[in-house]
Amino acid sequence: MIKGIFSFFLKKFNKDYSLSKELPQKLLLRVIFTRGIMFLRSIIKINRYWVFLGRSVGIYNLKNIEFGKGVTIGKFCEIDGYSKKKIFFGESSKLGDYTKLSVTSHLSKLGKGFCIGRNSGIGEFSFIGASGGVEIGDDVIMGQYISFHSENHNFQNKDVLIREQGVTSQGIKIGNDVWVGAKVTFLDGAEVGDHSVVAAGAVVKDKFPSNCVIGGVPAKVIRFL
Repeated sequence: MIKGIFSFFLKKFNKDYSLSKELPQKLLLRVIFTRGIMFLRSIIKINRYWVFLGRSVGIYNLKNIEFGKGVTIGKFCEIDGYSKKKIFFGESSKLGDYTKLSVTSHLSKLGKGFCIGRNSGIGEFSFIGASGGVEIGDDVIMGQYISFHSENHNFQNKDVLIREQGVTSQGIKIGNDVWVGAKVTFLDGAEVGDHSVVAAGAVVKDKFPSNCVIGGVPAKVIRFL
């Protein structure tokens, strides 16, 4: 019966996997209980249905944030909604526990924004600096400790302090069906094409085509798929 209930909700949120026969009922009951609390918390705290909200989540400028059905925001996450464009979380997308989304990092410049597609997730303890814009496609899976830095400090003028020279922003774009390993860093201007893999620990600062594996510091194409 418990597995039947669980399977019903999987179908409701368009999850296309089957439960392992080895899963104990106690584990499924724990997941159902936890998700139920997260569901109720989102109704009470942000007045959103079919969003799952972890404990101690900070959300700012809620009116500028759009949540699709089945979005999960992990515990102790922080979401900055002060941006030029709407912050968008696609259906069944996820932010892992302790992840921070920072859009307007300085009062001298209103940040651009952030969007993540359906069935995409970012692992725990990640940082998303979206002042220059971060776009993540559909069906993207990411490990823990991912960081995005979508602006660069100018430093060419030796007669002016670096902190006073301003910034440039190109934004960061990740395509559809991408696997990003743990501890990857994306720098401003980085682009990764569809159906690609980014090896753990890579520092990505260039534009890469679809159907490739990239890795290294700085990241380079290792092979094509």
